[in-house]
Amino acid sequence: MTAPESDTNRAIEAVFRIESPRLIAGLARIVRDVGVAEELAQEALISALERWPETGVPDNPGAWLMATAKNRAIDELRRGKRLERKHEELGRDLDDERDDAVTHVENAIDDDIGDDLLRLIFTSCHPLLATEARVALTLRLLGGLTTAEIARAFLVPEPTLAQRIVRAKRTLSEARVPFEVPRGPELAPRLASVLEVIYLIFNEGYAATAGDDWMRPGLCEDALRLGRILAELAPRESEVHGLVALMEIQASRAHARRGPTGEPILLLDQDRARWDHVLIRRGLAALDRAAALGGTRGPYALQAALAACHARARTPEETDWARIVGLYGALAELTPSPIIELNRAVALAMHMGPAAGLAIVDELRDEPALARYHLLPSVRGDLLMKLGRREEARAEFERAASLTQNARERALLLDRAAACARKDVKPDA
Repeated sequence: MTAPESDTNRAIEAVFRIESPRLIAGLARIVRDVGVAEELAQEALISALERWPETGVPDNPGAWLMATAKNRAIDELRRGKRLERKHEELGRDLDDERDDAVTHVENAIDDDIGDDLLRLIFTSCHPLLATEARVALTLRLLGGLTTAEIARAFLVPEPTLAQRIVRAKRTLSEARVPFEVPRGPELAPRLASVLEVIYLIFNEGYAATAGDDWMRPGLCEDALRLGRILAELAPRESEVHGLVALMEIQASRAHARRGPTGEPILLLDQDRARWDHVLIRRGLAALDRAAALGGTRGPYALQAALAACHARARTPEETDWARIVGLYGALAELTPSPIIELNRAVALAMHMGPAAGLAIVDELRDEPALARYHLLPSVRGDLLMKLGRREEARAEFERAASLTQNARERALLLDRAAACARKDVKPDA
């Protein structure tokens, strides 16, 4: 492959990554099957890879890809491969249905794409699928990531990830999941599933659960993009804006969360001058939109309000810990969780002293859900260190290090354990 051909192919792949969600969404509305829609989109990409190196990238590459995919969809329908199945199921006249379907494709493929993207988001995040499958399918169809990229991001073997995506598409097809935006009583649980998937993607990028990297910024960017798209497509849903606000504010700290060699830097030790204040302003604006829609008490809006307390504080000492304690209390009432209680203990320790926080943490030590959760001994170690109980703190940091699957986090915890034995380290350091 010559250098110009290589440059063209890279340009084609970049264009396809941008255009593929809209392409798949438009096709899925017509063929009513996300798997078939993706196949048609891939065929359009192959055509581009064959033709564009000779003809050049067209002025409107998205329209070219859509037209090519539309023609392939029409060819499929005219061959009757999918209409035969419909004929058997519905007992309609095949020729009439073929003509109707072709006309439907020709007319409908050029309709507004916004609703199609929203339908695709709800379909790929359908609660019928396991959480891992929803995440993988969403990144594949809406994030434009390849199977290999998703597998690397989540430290999963590529064949395993590929099978996960294949099974997800098959499940949706066999269950005949409607390609539509849910209405009425179905909307709230379906929207909750969508928000959960987007935030899971963001969190895996923000604090990787395993591997050698403390963060995977690409996943944060994918989640933020999906959240922003959803906010544009569903502007009246307050919790969508709450989630976007939360992700924008958390993402603003990305550059300050890692040291020169990639080591973790905890919140109170971060250089706040390195926080991205454009993202903070975007996050606060999204939080205001959620509030204007009456959504201040939703779980994502509450978490965004917590993040905003840190974002508004110019120094750690200016943090409104009393408000943070109250917000965690409201969040615990809404969605009771031992992890939320652990976070409330940290805030209470900052507000009223480490002994107050330790009393809550000690009550959580027998909580089954936290038995293998490394942040429980990590928080306990921090509070014990501040109280001058160094040997106990060292044991807790070492236990936390043994539980985490992230190499960077393990190194940080072992460093903190070693610091417990050094006399030059103050208890409240």
